Amino acid sequence: MNKPVIGWIGTGIMGRWMCQHIMPLASATYVYNRTASKTEPLVAQGAVACDSVKELVPHCDLVFTMVGHPSDVKEVYFGDQGALANAKEGTIFVDMTTTEPSLAIEIYHQAQQKGCFSLDAPVSGGDVGAKEARLSIMSGGDKAISDQVEPFFAAMGKEYKLQGKAGAGQHTKMCNQIMIAGTMIGMCESLLYGKRAGLDGPTLVQTIAKGAAQCWALDNLAPRVLQDNFNPGFMIDHFVKDMGIALLEAKKMNLALPGLALVEQLYIAIQGAGGGQLGTQALLMGLERLNSSQSFT
Repeated sequence: MNKPVIGWIGTGIMGRWMCQHIMPLASATYVYNRTASKTEPLVAQGAVACDSVKELVPHCDLVFTMVGHPSDVKEVYFGDQGALANAKEGTIFVDMTTTEPSLAIEIYHQAQQKGCFSLDAPVSGGDVGAKEARLSIMSGGDKAISDQVEPFFAAMGKEYKLQGKAGAGQHTKMCNQIMIAGTMIGMCESLLYGKRAGLDGPTLVQTIAKGAAQCWALDNLAPRVLQDNFNPGFMIDHFVKDMGIALLEAKKMNLALPGLALVEQLYIAIQGAGGGQLGTQALLMGLERLNSSQSFT
């Protein structure tokens, strides 16, 4: 694709940066976000803000979506005001939201019926990865379409792989989230143990991050925890959504995932206490509360 017109729907914590990275590859960029002010940094760099999905889509050859929940994805793609109903023939849609594999398959088939194409391409790497173009991108769909979109993925991330047919990207993202759930509780329990034992937090993290405990969470989130910074790179509300999807898909496959189910319950407890918009590293706060010496009477 030679300098296509691109559209970007969802310019939040991650979407803003992802869109910014691919703007040089486009002849023009149209953007839409429900909170219009979040498009302003992109407009300042030359993007054109639209008031609706219906207004944006007809201009574009290639449309990326990065929204919050499966319900948001459905609102963007389906219905008279949605992307599929208003797209020109041949438009390629790339949904980078983490959502249900079955929804990715539905978008794929409905796009085909409209003479359009789609990929599901969720990402991993959080706000830092989005800002620094270091995301890992996992997609599902047709290879010919994937090949056309690959230069845009290369501008957003350091790793991109086509995982298989429609829905395979979302299944891969579920594997990623299951892994993260395990490493998050391991990291937070480790830091809590170290704190209770009187260890120096930065020294602890620096040391164990060089050995077998090395992981993304230790490198990127442990420093935030040590500074009592629980602002979101990735919100608990969204992670609970992802774990719920993974557990539902596991149930369909007759899989028991007790570790994931435990971590989900801990995060739901934080959600219930009003912490849903904190970052996933706030799991430490839930564990501290669980281990509080405060009397229940």
